[in-house]
Amino acid sequence: MSTLAALVLATAALAPGPKAPLPTPAAAAGVLEEVKKPGASAVLVNVWATWCTPCIEEFPDLLHVARDFAPKGLRLVLVSVDFPGNETAVQKFLTSQGIDFTTYLRTGKDESFVDELQPKWSGAIPATFLYDGGGKLVRFWEGKASYPVIKKRVLEALALKETP
Repeated sequence: MSTLAALVLATAALAPGPKAPLPTPAAAAGVLEEVKKPGASAVLVNVWATWCTPCIEEFPDLLHVARDFAPKGLRLVLVSVDFPGNETAVQKFLTSQGIDFTTYLRTGKDESFVDELQPKWSGAIPATFLYDGGGKLVRFWEGKASYPVIKKRVLEALALKETP
């Protein structure tokens, strides 16, 4: 291998990966529209924030499950509840996690966002919502979950047939 080729390969290896897009502002209705888009066998929605330690701790397991089951039709939707003006911090964190798809930043009042997504949700984060391919909520939980727990729940959702 020539010195030039070795230098090009070394430079490419050190180059930063793609930057995550800035989060798209969305109210609960916009998030639910994303959930109902056709093409997924199940949709996993995670509501999180950069300032939430359990959210950050859960993120690698959540992404691991999402990547493992994307070929089976799992779609991951990430919704940050960081405060307006913190889009750059959200983008920086998402970039560090290798996120290269559209994510969302909650807009509107906290109470209406919570009630529209799930009236039984206390508003605590992380909060995770699991929908079947037809957009019907099949499972919801608050708090951090581990890879085995998330995987089990996703497998249950993927086993469901789309309901009318």
